[in-house]
Amino acid sequence: MIRLFGQFIGCLALSGLLWLPAQAASNVRQAASPLFNELSRAAPGLDREVLRHALAAMQCAVNNGQPAAQRLAVIDYSRPSTERRLWLFDLQRKRVLLRDYVAHGRRSGENYATQFSNSLGSYQTSLGLFRTAESYHGKHGYSLRMDGLQPGVNDRARERAIVIHGAPYVDPRLAQSQGRIGRSLGCPAVRPEVARMVVDKLKGGQFLFAWHPRQAWARNAAYFNCKPQQLAGLR
Repeated sequence: MIRLFGQFIGCLALSGLLWLPAQAASNVRQAASPLFNELSRAAPGLDREVLRHALAAMQCAVNNGQPAAQRLAVIDYSRPSTERRLWLFDLQRKRVLLRDYVAHGRRSGENYATQFSNSLGSYQTSLGLFRTAESYHGKHGYSLRMDGLQPGVNDRARERAIVIHGAPYVDPRLAQSQGRIGRSLGCPAVRPEVARMVVDKLKGGQFLFAWHPRQAWARNAAYFNCKPQQLAGLR
């Protein structure tokens, strides 16, 4: 069973928006490592603060017993759906494998996602750190199950059937007619053209981090209990 890592405490958000407890700030600074520097150079379009928080969350998970991963996906839900807001990183080679479009839940917002939930039937996106699990063939074709690692934030992901799958509504051409791409029932759906690659690269215990600088999320997402260690296997 996926081990849920420690209850998160305090405040964490983009620099200047919220006060960070000293330990949380230290953990984020620790994420500014050689790994961070190389990934930020590889992905200049990704906000550096979002990347720092993604690596801090991953570090927190590893420090609390999760195995180190080979790949990391980062979604910046502060960006509109009409932008390529999903990054897929190879952590060993320290390079970007993909930057592409990703959907948010239909009740999370229109072009911008503004509402997030961990509740059954909410049809909203969940934030935070996820561990990817098994691939399978379902009603959306080749798909990937995930387990949310943060209690109260995303730990009902499997129960909610929050999975990565391809969907024809993830189409930037829709922006011309409706001002946004299509929306999911809460899943981070991707374009059918890249779905198999995304699933294959992320299946089997990789990390996915979904970010938004929303204050309520930030209060529940600080990596306050984590020791500032270097990620095992990612030197």
